Amino acid sequence: MSSAERKAREKEELKALILKASMKLFVEKGIEQTTIRNIADAIDYSIGTVYVYFKDKNAILHALHTQCFTELAGQFRVLYTVKDPMERLKAMGKVYIQYAMDNPDKYDLMFNLKEPMEFLNDIQAKEWDEGAATFDVLRTTVQECIGAGYFKGHNLEPLSFLIWSCMHGICSLEIRARTKGVLLKNPDTIVSDAYNEFLKFIEKK
Repeated sequence: MSSAERKAREKEELKALILKASMKLFVEKGIEQTTIRNIADAIDYSIGTVYVYFKDKNAILHALHTQCFTELAGQFRVLYTVKDPMERLKAMGKVYIQYAMDNPDKYDLMFNLKEPMEFLNDIQAKEWDEGAATFDVLRTTVQECIGAGYFKGHNLEPLSFLIWSCMHGICSLEIRARTKGVLLKNPDTIVSDAYNEFLKFIEKK
């Protein structure tokens, strides 16, 4: 490995370290309460080192969102080989739930934490390709399901949003341990049980 290649790898490793520490702090302390100094202290580097890679906290947040949504979209793309749209939609739900269960901090960052207004305004000012592309995978699959005779009488976009909302609700309640405090008979299996009940609704023609 050449000196240039070694330096490039070290830079990527340090950038990944900054992002990992930032995600942990954002989830534990909240985005607004986390400072660049907190992040620098967490990785035992100077504040200036963090600024070499990211101009501010919002840039870190944007990078984390991009990373997480790219991961999720990549898992969805694997399902493109599933020709039957209903089977693909069902598989997407399982992938979505599994991603959330395997990556609760990432999921919280993507969907549950309150972002700074500067970040929200920045996202609204330009197209956020990763987030839009992830939802479009769902919308396209739902559209194909409608073409195959499912969801008669339903409208594409609100239906797609409803399906996403159902999956999000299941994931968020489990991640935040809300399923443990309502005296469910089978709290350990409620996520999979609820998803199976959801499938009974969407499979009807």
